[in-house]
Amino acid sequence: MKYKITRGKDFQLTEFDPDDTSLWSDGKKPAKKRIKELRKQLIGLQQVLWAEEKHKILIVLQAMDSGGKDGTIRSIFKGVNPQGVNVANFRVPTERELSHDYLWRVHQHTPGKGEIVIFNRSHYEDVLVVRVHNLVPPAVWKKRFDHIRSFEKLLNDEGTIILKFFLHISKDEQKQRFMERIEIPEKQWKFNPKDLDERKRWNEYMEAYEDAIRKTSTSHAPWFVIPANRNWYRDLIILDIITDTLQKLNMKYPGKVENIESYADVLLNE
Repeated sequence: MKYKITRGKDFQLTEFDPDDTSLWSDGKKPAKKRIKELRKQLIGLQQVLWAEEKHKILIVLQAMDSGGKDGTIRSIFKGVNPQGVNVANFRVPTERELSHDYLWRVHQHTPGKGEIVIFNRSHYEDVLVVRVHNLVPPAVWKKRFDHIRSFEKLLNDEGTIILKFFLHISKDEQKQRFMERIEIPEKQWKFNPKDLDERKRWNEYMEAYEDAIRKTSTSHAPWFVIPANRNWYRDLIILDIITDTLQKLNMKYPGKVENIESYADVLLNE
C-alpha cells in the first residue's frame, strides 16, 4: 500500500501530496460508486466480526483542524451496526483524567472482542498538542514515544488490530474549509476562533506529526498517511484498507445452535 509507513525512520511528510489521487484514475463519480460497494462489504464484514466475537479493531484518526475526522467516520461507517462500533473522542483532559497517567483515559476505550472502536483524536495528542504548546518539558513528552509503542504492542499482543490514519490536508485546503465554516450558516457551528491560533502553528504541528509517525509506525500498529484534500479519495482509500484488513481475518459466523431444528417444531406446534 502506497500510503502505509513501513519504515518510520525514513519517513518524510513532504513526500506525501495531500492532493494525490494516483490510486484511482476513473474520477469522482465512479469512485463514489465504488465507495458504496466497499461500504456494503464493510457492513457485512462488521456483522461477522460482531457475531464471531474473536477479533478487536482499533482505528485511530488524527488530523489538523478541519482535516475531516468527523466526515470520515460518518461516511465510512454509514449503515454499520452501531452495537459493534463505538467512537471515542479525546478532547482537553478533565481534572480527573489529569490526575492519572495520560494513557489512563485512553485504555478504557479500547475495543473488546467483536468490536470496532474509532479514536477521534487519541493518545497521540500527548506528543502533538502537548509538544507544540509546551505543556510539559521535552524530556517528558519525548519519553512518550516509548510508552505509546509499548501500549500499542500490549494491545496487539492481546489481539487488537490497530490501523492509524493521518488525514493529510494542505494549509490552503484548511483555509478554504475554514472560510466555508465562516460563510455557510449551516457550518458556522463548527467554527472555533481558537482554530486560527492553532493554524499559526502549522509548521510546528507538521514537525510534530512527522516525528510521531516516524517513531511510532510499527508492523503491528502502522500509520497510513492519507491524502485528504478530496473527501471522496480519502474515503475510498480508507475503506479499501479497512475492508481488506477484515477480509484477511477469514472470519466465520459461529456454528448453529445444537438441535436448532427442534425449536422450529416448538414454534410450529404452539
